[in-house]
Amino acid sequence: MRALVVGAGIAGLTVADGLARGGWEVTVLERAPAPRDQGYMIDFFGPGYDAAERSGLLPHLLRRSYDIGSVAWVDEQGRTRASLDYTTMRDAAGGRFLSLMRPDVEGALRERLPGTVDVRHGHRLVTYEDDGEGVTAQVATDGAPAAPLRADVLVGADGIHSRVRGALLGADPESHLRHLGYHTCAYTFADEALHERWRGRFAMTDTIDRSVGVYAARGGKVAVFGVHRSDRPGLPEDPREEIARQYAGLGPGVDGLLARCPAAEDVYYDQVAQVLAPRWAAGRVVLVGDAAGAVSLLAGQGASLAVAGGTLLARRLLEHDVAEAVATYERELRPVVEERQEAGRRAAASFVPRHRLGLWARRAALRAMRVPGLRGALLGRVIGKQAGPFGA
Repeated sequence: MRALVVGAGIAGLTVADGLARGGWEVTVLERAPAPRDQGYMIDFFGPGYDAAERSGLLPHLLRRSYDIGSVAWVDEQGRTRASLDYTTMRDAAGGRFLSLMRPDVEGALRERLPGTVDVRHGHRLVTYEDDGEGVTAQVATDGAPAAPLRADVLVGADGIHSRVRGALLGADPESHLRHLGYHTCAYTFADEALHERWRGRFAMTDTIDRSVGVYAARGGKVAVFGVHRSDRPGLPEDPREEIARQYAGLGPGVDGLLARCPAAEDVYYDQVAQVLAPRWAAGRVVLVGDAAGAVSLLAGQGASLAVAGGTLLARRLLEHDVAEAVATYERELRPVVEERQEAGRRAAASFVPRHRLGLWARRAALRAMRVPGLRGALLGRVIGKQAGPFGA
């Protein structure tokens, strides 16, 4: 059996790994010319942690994880206004909780990917035809047509702006997005002194309508993360200019971080959105990860669900014919994704407070987390329902 996976992100690599280990021939197409290093710190727990443990991925993630002691919210003068001990989060997840840079999750997957998987960077899917017996894909590289590819199943793992989803549903891919009212950005730069200052710490500005975060990454790098309110789903022509404009005036510390923003091609910038697709499969074509049901950074667990969903899809394809496999996969995973999407929509209104009252409310909630009787209820709103195992 042959699979063609479009997208070499977390979900796509997870599917490729699972199918290749089950004896399938797998080709992965990725538009980017090389693995990407843009991204932000994520909390990895829940169903993806369970799937990573069963598949053997977990040791690779553990080697890349960060020991974050706490997260602090600071004002424009650098004074700490609220904080959260990360031990609280880890304890709430039963110790099954990792802090990782999103590109490191992809790196861990690439590290253990079977050598039989053919990963083609700089290749993109142009069109495909599903004739019932298989899928024929037209591919391009560097703007020129490449040889068509034939597969038993086509997996769309190409993110929230998925071209595969658009073709599968016969609509503009953007029509399936629900903009949550924010834009986000992330970038890194090398600075040994700042790296040492932020080692083991995570700080966010305690500010209205926008917030900037900073923490230490590997290799002497400093990672910057930003989120701000925006009513416009569309993205700016120059993300670097937009970042400078949106986050100016948050204090000298943030101004220094903005001055180190790299060239636009080295910056991650996107809207904060969810994917609301009426179905995830048709015939021999199936969606996975953010292409199927992005939950957004407001909901958390996007990377976890990508690993869990990719593992589940691969397992079902190894067990059943394509039609039964994709139907079973969607039936099992969709309720979990929809629950996390609902949590993300609840969080959208308060993720970055609109006024001082919102700042005070967040500070009070963080102080309340120190009280054992209140901690469980408050963390439950952050972590959400913990799904059972997938792919068993």
